Amino acid sequence: MRWPALLTLVALGACQTAPDTADRWFADADRIAPTTTKAWVCHGFGCHYRNTVTLSRGDRARMRRIVGRPKSAAAERRRIAKLISWMERRVATTVGSAGDVGGLDLQNARVRGQMDCIDEATNTSSYLMIAQAAGLLRFHTVAGPVSRGFLIDGRYPHATAVIRGKDGDFAVDSWPEANGVPPKIVPVSVWFAERPGETQKPAR
Repeated sequence: MRWPALLTLVALGACQTAPDTADRWFADADRIAPTTTKAWVCHGFGCHYRNTVTLSRGDRARMRRIVGRPKSAAAERRRIAKLISWMERRVATTVGSAGDVGGLDLQNARVRGQMDCIDEATNTSSYLMIAQAAGLLRFHTVAGPVSRGFLIDGRYPHATAVIRGKDGDFAVDSWPEANGVPPKIVPVSVWFAERPGETQKPAR
């Protein structure tokens, strides 16, 4: 994990407000923003490795079917969770991430296919940005990732992707779960307040 970058993000995240877009996150030299059909998937912790995944026409059609036309922001968040789950499984054969372990697993640093929170926040943001560019998100936009934890407060530094709706900012946190398990989506304020070992019910 690249500690200076994460600690900088921790300082930025302390205000509990996500940047308007993910541009600042991807402006870092170690990250590549997605295009409408391509994502540079990070793994190995701190985006140490990258694999390019190109989405076919069939992939994009599958994304449209997963998201569908929800009638509320809450319904869209449930569809987003399913979309991220599918995307993780979709890229796994290229990235070698089918066996990615969820949560804190420092022993897997620099192991191909294993992802820390920086990889997960980057990849989830990429998938969300592709969905946004395709016009699939009606009630949300993709905001910049945020982070929490200073070690001295008893919490390990941790980052997450964020979506923004009229009803607030929501963390889309893929890191606690293994590859392909739907991410937890909760209000950013709830996510910031979590303590080690706590689990929050997904936002409805």
